[in-house]
Amino acid sequence: MCGILAVHGLDKPSNDRARFIALSKRLRHRGPDWSGCYVGKRSILVHERLAIVGVDTGAQPLVSEDGKIILAVNGEIYNHIALRESVGPGFKFKTHSDCEVIMPLYKKHDTALCDKLDGMFSFVLLDESASPTRIIAARDPIGITTLYQGWSSKHPGAVYFASELKALVDECDKIISFPPGHVYDSRDESTKCYYNPTWWNGDEEGSNGTISTNPANMILLRESLEAAVRKRLMSEVPYGVLLSGGLDSSLIAAIASRETEKVAQAQYELRKRKLQEASSGPPTPSPGLINEQATLAAWPQLHSFSIGLENSPDLLAARKAAHYLGTVHHEYVFTVQEGLDAIPEVIHHLETYDVTTVRASTPMYLLSRKIKAMGVKMVLSGEGSDEIFGGYLYFHAAQDSKSFHQECVRRVKNLHTSDCLRANKSTMAWGLEARVPFLDKAFLEIAMNIDPKEKMFSKGSAQEVDEDGCPKMEKYIIRKAFDCAPDGKPYLPRSILWRQKEQFSDGVGYSWIDGIKEHADAVVSNEQLSAAADRWPEGTPDTKEAYFIRDIFDGLFPSKAAASTAVRWIPRGDWGCAADPSGRSVSIHNAAYGGETS
Repeated sequence: MCGILAVHGLDKPSNDRARFIALSKRLRHRGPDWSGCYVGKRSILVHERLAIVGVDTGAQPLVSEDGKIILAVNGEIYNHIALRESVGPGFKFKTHSDCEVIMPLYKKHDTALCDKLDGMFSFVLLDESASPTRIIAARDPIGITTLYQGWSSKHPGAVYFASELKALVDECDKIISFPPGHVYDSRDESTKCYYNPTWWNGDEEGSNGTISTNPANMILLRESLEAAVRKRLMSEVPYGVLLSGGLDSSLIAAIASRETEKVAQAQYELRKRKLQEASSGPPTPSPGLINEQATLAAWPQLHSFSIGLENSPDLLAARKAAHYLGTVHHEYVFTVQEGLDAIPEVIHHLETYDVTTVRASTPMYLLSRKIKAMGVKMVLSGEGSDEIFGGYLYFHAAQDSKSFHQECVRRVKNLHTSDCLRANKSTMAWGLEARVPFLDKAFLEIAMNIDPKEKMFSKGSAQEVDEDGCPKMEKYIIRKAFDCAPDGKPYLPRSILWRQKEQFSDGVGYSWIDGIKEHADAVVSNEQLSAAADRWPEGTPDTKEAYFIRDIFDGLFPSKAAASTAVRWIPRGDWGCAADPSGRSVSIHNAAYGGETS
């Protein structure tokens, strides 16, 4: 992924070039590899590049051969090879970038191009041939990548886009988080939805029309998730997996490990054949061939990364999963104090004051720095599974399958405000790209159209078991889909595959959340908390921890426009959820396995 900043509707954009380059520099952590700028008739596009595909030739903004179409993209287009073939021979590609295909698709399909893209992306495309010049901007269906839109009284009639809030706060009076699955067109200043899957309206009250009765097809679930992982291994740079030891990250790691092994084996066989063809009988090989033979023995292995407090549940589980999968495993221990020290930086990068997001993002932020220091530029991560399958423990309180499904849809549709935001900004703070297979469009179409009755679960003494003795716990169907592999080798140890849900902020060590609360209690007075509504009438903090985080956010982003883009996740009160979003606050946390928590 990368960082983009675009402004359209300026009178003399050449006069503003230096200023907008300076604003784009605030995004350089997202794209440390190169910077590019294009100044048009009425527009400026600036790009900060993180090179992962088309490393040598994909510098942006991309410009078409006739100089009329200019493109700045943040993201990855996984089906770019098939799309290149679909546009025909009329377009001459200048790079190996997966993003360049957007330009001929625009010429062929106009804004309808967005629904043809399979990937995670935010882009701004400028058409200098239009009269007046035209700009379109779009964001991927779920909002895996971040994008903001702004307007400024300094330049009435101009519209701004940026990957992060910090590039717009000093320039714009009004800022919004650009809606996922939408495309903006300057021709009529419209923002229209292009993503309309069959399950999208399932959260609407009073409607059963989009709730499926399809039984869970375990083979289809498994194969579609494997395909989602496979396409996300598209990379020309070193990659790895984030491994917490929980179900979701462990499944992604298990699939990635198998896929990496297949690729390594294929490469080995190809190079071995080339070596044999180059050899002519028994003479002693040249030094070059000896080196080649040595390289053949060094098959690439998948690298996995985990973080936690000393002896935390996640570190111990991740170690077990990594040993089973045979990954080259790296684990990092942080202290509560190191986490507290990092919180202001984390909020600076997250650009939100949501407590849940800050809690979970801090260890992910610290881990990302370690990963990038090793030369890794891309990782796979497990976000999205809990929303798709109702994996959060509070889902056990759903009154019926309809409300269960509605909450799943609602959570998936709002991932861009929480887990997607966390995964994107915590990693991109260090120029590390996170890819999320669970949010693959094809996988979502299958998983979100399963009868929600099959996703529901119970806990404690009420918990059922299936004919194989497996507990019908949270995310049962995805666990069961990977309980047995076609080759007979289990994907994961049973202790990992059937491990109880731990939220990431809990799993890294319970002392982490307790430490934040204790610190907030020490620095925020009772008087300050009681007056919080006077200071923040909207999004009022209701705990000292929330006050502490909001206070830091306001110091970094003092404008009302900035605060309006932040969204706090509030647990469902009608399901009896506690105000504290920690998984431990759910009454059933200790009831799953006779009181065990890890």
